[in-house]
Amino acid sequence: MECKVSPEEVKRVKGMGFLWDKRTPDTFNARVITFNGKITAEQHRAIADASEKFGSGEVAMTTRLTLEIQGVKYENIGPLTAFLAAHGLQTGGTGKRVRPVVSCKGTTCQYGLIDTFALSERIHKRFYEGMRGVTLPHKFKIAVGGCPNNCVKPDLNDVGIIGQRVPTVYLDKCRGCKKCRVELACPIHSAKVEGGKIDVHPETCNHCGRCRGKCPFGAVADYVDGYKVYLGGRWGKRVAQGRAMSKIFTSEEEVLRVVERAICLFRDEGIDGERFADTVARLGFENVERKLLEG
Repeated sequence: MECKVSPEEVKRVKGMGFLWDKRTPDTFNARVITFNGKITAEQHRAIADASEKFGSGEVAMTTRLTLEIQGVKYENIGPLTAFLAAHGLQTGGTGKRVRPVVSCKGTTCQYGLIDTFALSERIHKRFYEGMRGVTLPHKFKIAVGGCPNNCVKPDLNDVGIIGQRVPTVYLDKCRGCKKCRVELACPIHSAKVEGGKIDVHPETCNHCGRCRGKCPFGAVADYVDGYKVYLGGRWGKRVAQGRAMSKIFTSEEEVLRVVERAICLFRDEGIDGERFADTVARLGFENVERKLLEG
């Protein structure tokens, strides 16, 4: 169906988070931004009210943890924007910019190793909101996962962050138990008793922390909590799995610094129209990693 709204105006309102519904001549779907999937009960009610007043009464969820008010007539875009703003809500999440951050519920999940809510909120404020005026070669997606379960697929984002718990093995404390509790606790069978001693294979251990506290003799008692950062992932027409940086970061500030450097590198060295995965492939992963680590 042909759109009655001019192409220039369609492009303008898309930049505001209103996407034309191709089944209609003049109706749009309004993308409402959340804090990484979280909104208050009051905001839920406001979105429901807005959907009934200015849309079709339906709300859809996106893969990026935003909400879309369906069926907004072109003439209702202004009133809807004002109504949402009065309730602390805004539309957006489109264009060649940093997109809204996605995170899992690692803060509350039994497997979560990091405070995903806090970290993703810092990323949202610093890069989605703080760099809203920065135009990039293409969209830039960031995801935060609380553990190696990869529920929000951080390694398929331009930058992905995954919580880590890296074990330290004390062989002098290992008694080579026939039924090793550490080995039994390992969900990916990376920990094995070999030659009478526990061996946690570093090349296969995903640092999930499930073995924590399992050895009664303290052979695997100490851990370093941190963050693994993936670069250059994406899904869509062409899928690319991100590659993990060689360093496990141990503070949020380190992670934020790397994310900022990645965005700036993409801005400065990316070619218009290419995704960050293409930039990393063109420049070379090792070269990109060195630049992000050395600044």
